[in-house]
Amino acid sequence: MRVFWMARVSHYFGGYVMLNFHILTLFPEMVMQGLHTSILGRAVSRGNIAIEAVNIRDFTTDKHGKVDDYTYGGGAGMLMQAQPVYDAYQSVVDQIGHERPRRVIYVTPQGKPFHQEMAKELAGEEELIFLCGHYEGIDERVLEEIVTDEISLGDYVLTGGELAAMVMVDAIARLVPGVLHNGESAETESFGDGLLEYPQYSRPETWHGKRVPEILLSGDHAKVDAWRLEQALLRTKERRPDLYEKYMEAHPPVEKRQRKR
Repeated sequence: MRVFWMARVSHYFGGYVMLNFHILTLFPEMVMQGLHTSILGRAVSRGNIAIEAVNIRDFTTDKHGKVDDYTYGGGAGMLMQAQPVYDAYQSVVDQIGHERPRRVIYVTPQGKPFHQEMAKELAGEEELIFLCGHYEGIDERVLEEIVTDEISLGDYVLTGGELAAMVMVDAIARLVPGVLHNGESAETESFGDGLLEYPQYSRPETWHGKRVPEILLSGDHAKVDAWRLEQALLRTKERRPDLYEKYMEAHPPVEKRQRKR
């Protein structure tokens, strides 16, 4: 039987845009427990987003519940079969009521690297289906049939796609209107404007002999904003020079812009 957090409702709940996540997996409890906490758990309870885990094993025709088999041509390991994956996918399509969802994401190290701009794009969808593989992967024929996007969390291999899918769901869900209470939070975090986030401080003013920078105690919001931008630039240049160069190309200094005129 499927695991649900909540029944699917209208795409508008209390004035907030709704995004429905459907995760096709062999381990629904793992997915749901991991996403049923903190900000995402509260967003689900408010109806800002909905998350459904669909157990692929529920759709096998094998009497022993098998969803994998040996690969043609030989080789180590087992491969997830096309039939249970496709039927699990089709059950979501039938539930949604659409002929075909716009985006079906296969979580694989062979895919395009996941990044913040991709998260922003996907946050604009109404329905997202994530397909989590295991063993040596999934029969290529069903991937060709249903998958629209192959996305990787990084250049390494995980036991299955669940952890990567959970990370992507978290990153995407944070950008759905209403999920974060503070409307500025998603914009000021790392990568929100292409830079790493500036250093931040809280009480007490002095801790282990280290004081909070005086500028943050000044009450001058313009100077604080300028300091934060400066620190974000310095941190990005030091830790992620690739992002720094990209940001500077898009935001050249005033002198450089004037020379181009």
